[in-house]
Amino acid sequence: MRNFKIDIVSDVMCPWCVVGYKNLEAALAELKDDMSADISWHPFELNPEMPIEGQNLNEHLMQKYGLTEEQGDENRQRMAEAGQRAGFTFNFDDARIMINSFDLHRLLMWAGEQGKQTALKLAFFEAHFTDLKYLNQEEVLLEVVEQVGLDKEQARNILQSDQYAQAVRQAQARFKQLGISSVPTFIINDKYALSGGQPSESFIQALRQISEEEAKEAS
Repeated sequence: MRNFKIDIVSDVMCPWCVVGYKNLEAALAELKDDMSADISWHPFELNPEMPIEGQNLNEHLMQKYGLTEEQGDENRQRMAEAGQRAGFTFNFDDARIMINSFDLHRLLMWAGEQGKQTALKLAFFEAHFTDLKYLNQEEVLLEVVEQVGLDKEQARNILQSDQYAQAVRQAQARFKQLGISSVPTFIINDKYALSGGQPSESFIQALRQISEEEAKEAS
């Protein structure tokens, strides 16, 4: 049984990050007789300058990427279809907002120490994209934290302090120095990288190829 170390650089605000992860999950399920993986999530902020109150998502995308309303509708349709193929539900409405995700990354770093990082990351994705919750509200964040079995009061203390702030910034700087400028980026065994919301077939092919290459190197 070959075990991979997979580091995922991503932002909860990135829809392709959850699509890519769900496809990786499907690939690992298919390869489960031969391969397994230890997965860690690492911070990346799509909008580090975003104020805490956030911005209307449609307005934000039009400003950032110069999209017309029609292009925005087409993008959402493509995203919904990609999510459906990956087994994830995207719901869109005109009240959606883009938020500053720094506090989410602080909580995710803490969750990693509790062995609950992937559970919290997926719960954040679902809260934001499926349940249309506002993750810039402290009580909403605490509800999600509690939902995955983490300590609500400990999370509140983190949010009301600067705990994990320096660690998040250092991690972001490290991956930026490695040349990572888009998410999701999947780093396998500290050596190979795949970017974007890849289909499960791409992950299967990559993991098999890496396994073969490393077996050759070891022999």
